[in-house]
Amino acid sequence: MKIAFVASEITPFAKTGGLADVAAALPRTLHQMGHDLRVFMPLYSTIREKHFELHPVTDLQQMQLMLGDQIFQFSVSSSLLPGSSLIIYLIDCPELYARKGLYTTDADEHRRFILLQRAALEALRVMQFAPDILHCNDWHTALLPLLLKTSYQREPLFRTTKTVLTIHNIGYQGIFAASGMLDLGITNVIGHIRSEDRHNGQINWLKEGIYQADAVSTVSATYAREICEASGGYGLDPTLRARNDEIIGILNGVNYDSWNPEIDTTLPARYSAKDLSGKAKCKLALLELGQLELLLDRPVVGIVSRLAHQKGIDLLMGSMPTLLRSRNFFLCVLGSGDAQYVEFFNQLMHDFPERVYFHNGYDEHLAHLIEAGSDMFLMPSLYEPCGLNQMYSLKYGTVPIVRKTGGLADSVQMWDGTKGTGIVFNDYDAPAVNWAINTALDLFKQPAVWQQIIRNGMKQDFSWEKQATEYQRVYEQLTQ
Repeated sequence: MKIAFVASEITPFAKTGGLADVAAALPRTLHQMGHDLRVFMPLYSTIREKHFELHPVTDLQQMQLMLGDQIFQFSVSSSLLPGSSLIIYLIDCPELYARKGLYTTDADEHRRFILLQRAALEALRVMQFAPDILHCNDWHTALLPLLLKTSYQREPLFRTTKTVLTIHNIGYQGIFAASGMLDLGITNVIGHIRSEDRHNGQINWLKEGIYQADAVSTVSATYAREICEASGGYGLDPTLRARNDEIIGILNGVNYDSWNPEIDTTLPARYSAKDLSGKAKCKLALLELGQLELLLDRPVVGIVSRLAHQKGIDLLMGSMPTLLRSRNFFLCVLGSGDAQYVEFFNQLMHDFPERVYFHNGYDEHLAHLIEAGSDMFLMPSLYEPCGLNQMYSLKYGTVPIVRKTGGLADSVQMWDGTKGTGIVFNDYDAPAVNWAINTALDLFKQPAVWQQIIRNGMKQDFSWEKQATEYQRVYEQLTQ
């Protein structure tokens, strides 16, 4: 199939969250399966600073687009996605993308992603690439289905193109002044938008995408159900329920080329389910790095997370100090985010200097070491569309402790005495997270039981090869 894929971030070029991982892994896997792809993203200034090898694309240089009353010039460069033969096309418009961050609160933020969408379609037209599927991701590309049904309706190249919109996190919707829609270049654009959606002179891009896309998917089956409910839909649940078809939930996959303890070159020792001896060496390395007591018989609880309300850090503020005083375990945390949470973990490290290690920021090697060197991995999320770390943890023999929500519920099964891969709790409160951590600490004291939980987890398969097949099935149903 011919597939066009547009996203605001793709790892390793640019990343703020899980979207970037999916936008790299899914197209890479579809490409390996034999599909023909054109993948687009912005060429942020931070990408140039990382010195990726970029090649100007012939016939896609110094092109012009009129956004409202202003002309913008853009060019397209290409670069290979590392570790693959897939070409990524990067849209270069310094006037819009030469900013300190990927996303801004600048007055022209809407124009930055209108240009991404329109430039991708113009590039496809010059390439004479007629996609069977145009796959959009989150609000940044959610107006592409509307563009195909209006400005590009008579373009023969897109006559049979079907659109898929994937919602990676419904909490981010792209709400802008209705006047900004004039930059789309659609004749009578306001007339194409439902009057009830022009509320207070604002347009919700994600909502428009949900209305217009041929199919809407999200990143786990449980999250697909949750966003159709008032408690999880962030105001868009009526729009989602109004569609005549179900919201498709496909769990994100894991790139086992990068996240596999048998081949992970970032680790001080590698290991497998058959021989776990290397995991003890990783644990020792983690304790040494954190300047913690070198006690291998004491469990390590790991966290790698954005430090945000969504991630359940509030629960830990109410429970972790008491747990550390009453139970004998280490805590190793990697993350950055809200100042109050950074201060909380810094204070924990000050209060328990030989048992708590906190690194404020992000470090890829440390993320791998925490996954490998920890005995347990904690994810007490308020909501979690998919989550990846719990699946990494299963592969690394690190028992996940998770709240039953979104992709966490779909990928971790509660240990029941014979089956199960982790500890799962239901309620979003401190007593529930206390129960979960205490349960895991008690099970750790039973070596035979603990080894069985570890091996159950390491047998799980969340490979992208498996998950991409689900997307392929969606594409085929749309184009039949």
